[in-house]
Amino acid sequence: MKVDILAFGAHPDDVELGCGGTISKAIQAGKTAAIIDLTRGELGTRGTAAIRAIEAANAAEILGIKIRENLNLPDCFILNIKESQLKVIEKIRQYQPEIVLCNAIADRHIDHGKSNTLVREACFLSGLQKIITKGSEGKNQNPWRPKAIYSYIQWNSIPPDFVVDVSGYIDLKMKAVAAYESQFYNSDSQEPETPISSQNFMDSVRYRAADLGRLSNTDFAEGFTSERLISVNDIFDLK
Repeated sequence: MKVDILAFGAHPDDVELGCGGTISKAIQAGKTAAIIDLTRGELGTRGTAAIRAIEAANAAEILGIKIRENLNLPDCFILNIKESQLKVIEKIRQYQPEIVLCNAIADRHIDHGKSNTLVREACFLSGLQKIITKGSEGKNQNPWRPKAIYSYIQWNSIPPDFVVDVSGYIDLKMKAVAAYESQFYNSDSQEPETPISSQNFMDSVRYRAADLGRLSNTDFAEGFTSERLISVNDIFDLK
């Protein structure tokens, strides 16, 4: 199945936090999207890989995502090596996205920056004919290179190159984030506290979107960076 957007996350919940509103908006506009989690987040302080798999499925349903897969790369030890690149290439060729969304270029969690490099390089390699990969039916896959790769903003406050207006989708985004009950604020949890388990962190997800909205003359927005120059067909396309 070909999709319009293929969103990669180093861990289950990265996509929801970084671009959940953007994906939800695209789906409700008739676009198709899929999520590929690189790891199961098995080294996270709170919860387990099994719990997060259930939470990821619930969050995907909230966003309207029908395809979500996990590549089972090692949490905290993502490496930009041939074996990992080929796994990502297989998914890019399988889903043939027009746009790829991926982790922040640099961030607090070391997996985020490493995931970004892995995915961006795999997008380039995926277009090379002499790299041979096979699909689920054992047939050689066709080369495919997405038209654009954008990195969503995460923990670090990186100035975005552009923002997407998600004003009508912020509540859906927050609901998808909250589906990860093991990871985020839960007053009844007996798990150890972490930098993302506080009420302040959950509030920050919403007020960051509100601040980017304020700066872009809307209510809520999600920010992205781009490695290449962004062009528009007409100056009036800009808001």
